[in-house]
Amino acid sequence: MTNNQNQPRDYDAVLGGQSPLPIDGLVLGGIESIKRCLSNPVANVRIAALSEALKYGDAGLDVLIQALQDKSRLVQRFAYRVLKQRTEPQVLQALQIYKPWNLEERLNEYQGYAVTQFANQQVVEFDQNIGIAEPVNNAYALRCRYDDNEQNLWSQLSRLLQESNANKLEALVFGLWPEAYERDSSSIVEALVNAKKYLINLKAVFIGDIEPSECEISWIQQSGISPILQAYPKLEILQVRGGEGLHFSPPVRHNHLKALIVETGGLSRDAVAHICNMNLPALEHLELWFGSEDYGGDCWVEDIHSILFEDKFPNLTYLGLRNSQFTDEIVNAIVSSPIMNCINVLDLSMGTLSDAGAEELLNCQAINYLDILNVSESFLSQEIIEKLSSLDVHVLANQQKEENDDSYIHSRYCSVAE
Repeated sequence: MTNNQNQPRDYDAVLGGQSPLPIDGLVLGGIESIKRCLSNPVANVRIAALSEALKYGDAGLDVLIQALQDKSRLVQRFAYRVLKQRTEPQVLQALQIYKPWNLEERLNEYQGYAVTQFANQQVVEFDQNIGIAEPVNNAYALRCRYDDNEQNLWSQLSRLLQESNANKLEALVFGLWPEAYERDSSSIVEALVNAKKYLINLKAVFIGDIEPSECEISWIQQSGISPILQAYPKLEILQVRGGEGLHFSPPVRHNHLKALIVETGGLSRDAVAHICNMNLPALEHLELWFGSEDYGGDCWVEDIHSILFEDKFPNLTYLGLRNSQFTDEIVNAIVSSPIMNCINVLDLSMGTLSDAGAEELLNCQAINYLDILNVSESFLSQEIIEKLSSLDVHVLANQQKEENDDSYIHSRYCSVAE
């Protein structure tokens, strides 16, 4: 494998070690000079040019609008930050179109119920008597009830695959399988892999949409998930609930996966290492629920270092580091991370964020570059919430928790464990 160490990267000053063009040079060269700089392979040179664009009226606005489609997330975000202060009609229209993150259901509070929305689609329970009525607009759910036998789930899947429009189906949700607290999800994974010749347009899969009344999240037995990624090259969204036995081994490359969501009551450092070792160039949404050490959550902030500091997933727009017992430590790392210049949603909800951690966020200039900051279900005072709400950021801070005075357990706790 070759390392292109001489190729420019987003954080390089210029190509070949030269000094960037002085701002005066851009001004003297006019709008044409700015346009020429936008073809430079180094993102920071393009950003320097865009910083002068507004001096050229509508022509400059057009350049900034075009930069929303730049190949570099840094350039896109810079253009967005400039444009969102403007009120011109063409700008407002462009910002309506520019929505690099769109799984809005992920900002809803976790209720523990079966999902009603998945992958921006309505979830419909698969009825064998009706079949697939809307293969594109609906996500079909397959699940057995608590007292069902194993054949019920597989008969649903078999019947679904017999549908003439199964090849158009885009989203599937798998709920409870028989004895999910004792038997892992490998049979579902295997069945999905075997169905790949029928589900040729499958783009979204959720394995483990199981309610706590059926099986607590920490009891759900998962398995290796990599075969699904290998079998479905068009997959864009993969969601998994349950951390026991979960792994992504071998780590794979997948060119189209845009969202990876892992909900657990305890996420192992091995599973996190597998995720960090995957090659996911299109990934925009990464959401990890770390959970409690009492239920297998043995990872720490060092385990996500490559996500924060190594440009591991360069197209991220949403970063969810949720349901964590070490949220303050995450904040301490992330405020100095270059990823803050790239993402537009930071989700730290359901964890142990304290006022001290929130103060670190307030002192971080890059926090103002976000569109959304989610700190719901944390341990924040009303005073600090008011300070966060004064930022030029949409802050979600619902359902704050109170510290537990019981000295035998953690005074601050993540929301979802057992």
